[in-house]
Amino acid sequence: MSNAPISPAHAYQVLLAGNQRFVENNHQHPNQDADYRASLAPGQRPFAVLFGCSDSRLAAEIIFDQGLGDLFVVRTAGQVTGPEVLGSIEYGVGVLGAPLVVVLGHDSCGAVTAARQTVIEGSAPPGFLRDIVERVTPSVLAARAEGGTEVDEIVDVHIQRTSDLLLERSTLLAKEVDAGRCAVVGLCYRLTDGTVREVNSHGLSPQPSEV
Repeated sequence: MSNAPISPAHAYQVLLAGNQRFVENNHQHPNQDADYRASLAPGQRPFAVLFGCSDSRLAAEIIFDQGLGDLFVVRTAGQVTGPEVLGSIEYGVGVLGAPLVVVLGHDSCGAVTAARQTVIEGSAPPGFLRDIVERVTPSVLAARAEGGTEVDEIVDVHIQRTSDLLLERSTLLAKEVDAGRCAVVGLCYRLTDGTVREVNSHGLSPQPSEV
């Protein structure tokens, strides 16, 4: 099994270090060989739960330079939440013991753009796309109330609101964060250069421990 960092701060530092390697084109591609693959067959112990947008450019193991068994990944368009998402995150934290949950959004998000357009024009897309737009719309309205009207301004608000919502709706996650066993961090990914920027956090020490 992968060796999970012992603290949320350590897990966060490992994730950021992997992203830096990705940005600098200095990939290690850890934990991807055949022997390691076989060693994971009995079970998994990922060091982070990654809840991100389904955008094809947001492949978690690639942009954070991680391997098999390192990340427990949950993805939906616009990182919108529902019972399945909450249950998956609770599994990653409560059963697998991951000490970190990351909410990963990105600039120029299509779901946010669609929700913004719906608010402006007053017409929603058809089918189940409407459900995604409706779940992002409160973030559009919250951003507008704060004076934010551009897509990337709304993205930041949506990341923050999503992080807050996880703790509001999941008693398990809130207890783990309160106990210091887990942290929830909102990150925004920049498509052009591959960097991540912290938007907000819950339960994270001010100074992450060194890798």
